[in-house]
Amino acid sequence: MTRGRVLVVDDDDDVRALVAGLLERAGYEVNQASDGRDGLRAVFSDRPDLVLLDVTMPGLDGWGTLERIRELTDVPVLMVTGRSDELEKVRGLKAGADDYMTKPFGRQELLARVEALLRRKRRAEDEFPTVYADDEITVEFAQRSAQSGGVDLKLTPLEFRLLSAFVKHPNQVLSREQLLELAWGDPYGVSEDQVKLYVGYLRKKLGTEAGAEGPIETVRGFGYRYRPVRA
Repeated sequence: MTRGRVLVVDDDDDVRALVAGLLERAGYEVNQASDGRDGLRAVFSDRPDLVLLDVTMPGLDGWGTLERIRELTDVPVLMVTGRSDELEKVRGLKAGADDYMTKPFGRQELLARVEALLRRKRRAEDEFPTVYADDEITVEFAQRSAQSGGVDLKLTPLEFRLLSAFVKHPNQVLSREQLLELAWGDPYGVSEDQVKLYVGYLRKKLGTEAGAEGPIETVRGFGYRYRPVRA
């Protein structure tokens, strides 16, 4: 039994092979991709537990790859770069990376960061079930699918993250800042008006009639609250 599935995305064949070898000897199952586009295909088809992503790659670079990964999944991403300045690290973390490692790095640092991210991922999975269901809405987090009244909802990745934020905090008032953090991953870089806009989109897809609120209530002056539907 492996310790987890890791995808290594790096255009440098030597670096990629070195990292893959270290991880395999430590007991991980490793898949490799030589550029961002192949990496995205592997994320979609192989569903890794963690992605090691190089920043500087020709074509679709690490930043563009990270942005598209975040549209597909919340898989932990460890960014790897040759630049050590603070602004570069902040950019990675604000873009949705979970950790940031600077080349050159040692074997023990690599393994420690990988183990820490996977441990955090397992703990988060243990704290919340893989499926949420009430009498109206069902959300399967691993499959990134949702149904309302037994009908599949055609949600964008952002709408799915927003719905997930609500059902993971039932009956709790979530401020616009909290929703920006939970669904967008950035409470400062996105306008709060986006929350109102996407709550409206989500209500419509949940079948809420125009002018009504349905299970997502507006709490004026504070934010929004999801009320589970119970028979």
